[in-house]
Amino acid sequence: MSSVGRPRAFDEGLVLDAAMLLFWRQGYEATSMAQLREATGLSSASLYGAFGSKEGLFTRAVEHYVSGPGSVTDVVADESLTPHQAVARLLHGSIDMQTDPTHPRGCLVALSGTLEAQDGHDTGVREVVAARRATDRTRIRAAVVRGVGWGELPEDIDTNAVTTMIHGFLLGISTQVRDGVAAQELHAAADALLRLWTPADSTAGSSTARS
Repeated sequence: MSSVGRPRAFDEGLVLDAAMLLFWRQGYEATSMAQLREATGLSSASLYGAFGSKEGLFTRAVEHYVSGPGSVTDVVADESLTPHQAVARLLHGSIDMQTDPTHPRGCLVALSGTLEAQDGHDTGVREVVAARRATDRTRIRAAVVRGVGWGELPEDIDTNAVTTMIHGFLLGISTQVRDGVAAQELHAAADALLRLWTPADSTAGSSTARS
């Protein structure tokens, strides 16, 4: 009987969960197909048949992360919030997610697939995570520009510089978390950064942002 149209004999969501956690913990290069087989319970043939390659599996795992734990950064694009609130929730929410003990610490997008492999065959891997970082940066810049329009930031402020400062802090959370910096200290650092952006409405502070 033809297998065309048959459902896959595995739960793709569970496979992507397992692959995501492994890539998140170890990074792309350090994760072997043998480890992926063990973590997912699938054979090489099944993994290649479903995802095409290790790179294809990584791409899908990143998408799975972005729609799951990584979606915490989506809040910065929420225009129902003031720009200050959106940035505050972005930073504090990211700290909460990255220090959550129920999964690997840090951010998969910031930590995995960022270094060039010796054979140079990982261009697609680096492009996948770079694209998500670019999306976050674009959204942060939009919030900064909105902040100027709302009167939360001076009209003559360098929006690119402020964007880089916020995005740099966001990306830096991962390494500090991996180095053992406590969540409380990171939240305090985020509050210090946010004080440079003083909204006209003083109720839009960090305590509101974390609620």
